[in-house]
Amino acid sequence: MLALMLVTHYWYPLESLHRYDFIFLAAVVFQLALLLLKLESPQEAAIIIIFHIVATLMELFKTSDAIGAWSYPEDYVFGIGNVPLFTGFMYSAVGSYIARVWRIFDFRYSHYPARQYTLILVVLIYANFFTHHYLPDIRWILLAVTVWIFRRTYIYFRILRQHRYMPLLLGWLLVALFIWFAENLATFANVWVYPNQHDGWHMVSISKISSWYLLMLLSFVLVSLLHKPYPPEEHR
Repeated sequence: MLALMLVTHYWYPLESLHRYDFIFLAAVVFQLALLLLKLESPQEAAIIIIFHIVATLMELFKTSDAIGAWSYPEDYVFGIGNVPLFTGFMYSAVGSYIARVWRIFDFRYSHYPARQYTLILVVLIYANFFTHHYLPDIRWILLAVTVWIFRRTYIYFRILRQHRYMPLLLGWLLVALFIWFAENLATFANVWVYPNQHDGWHMVSISKISSWYLLMLLSFVLVSLLHKPYPPEEHR
C-alpha cells in the first residue's frame, strides 16, 4: 500500500477515478488476495477487521472539524465524513503484519502478563486518543505502565530452526519506528497532511513514535486474542 501511495503521487493517469478511491479499491483487492491465497486466515481477518473499525472511528474523531488533528486533502467518493475509506486499511495492515509474522516466526513469550491486564491497558490507550483533547494527556503514564507490565517479557522468534529472542518492548519500538518512517513517506506522498504541512512538507515529529507505539500495542493485543502467547518451552 505504501508503494502504491508513492507511485500514484507521481503518476496517476485515471481521470475518472479519484486517487483515494483507487487506493481503497486496491486495498480491498489486497485483502481478498491474502484470504484467497491463504496467507491470512478468516479468523485473523476477523480480528484485523475489529482493529480496522476502531481505527476508523478514531479517524472520524481526529479529522472532525472540531479537532482537525490531520486531514485528507484530495477528493474521494468512498468515504465517511472527512475520512476516505482506504484509511482503515492502513491501520489493519499493521494488524495483518503482526498476525502473519506471529505464525511465520513462531512467536513465543516468556513472562507474558495476564490477559486481563493487557486488555485493560489497551482500552485505556484507546480512550486516551480521544480524551486527551479535553483532559490531561496520560500518554506517558500509559507508556510507563506498559514498560512496567512488560519489563520481563521476551519475545522468541524462530529463524530457520533456532529461536532467538529480544525484549518485547524493544521489538515494539522497532515496529513503531518503521511505522513512523512509513508515515513520513505517506505524508510526503500527500496521502494525509498535518496542520504544519499545509504550506509545505515537513518531517513528522519524532514524538509521534510514542503514538504509534501505543496504537501498535492495541493491534498486538487484539491479535493475541487469536494467537495465544505461548511460553518458549511449550511445544505446539
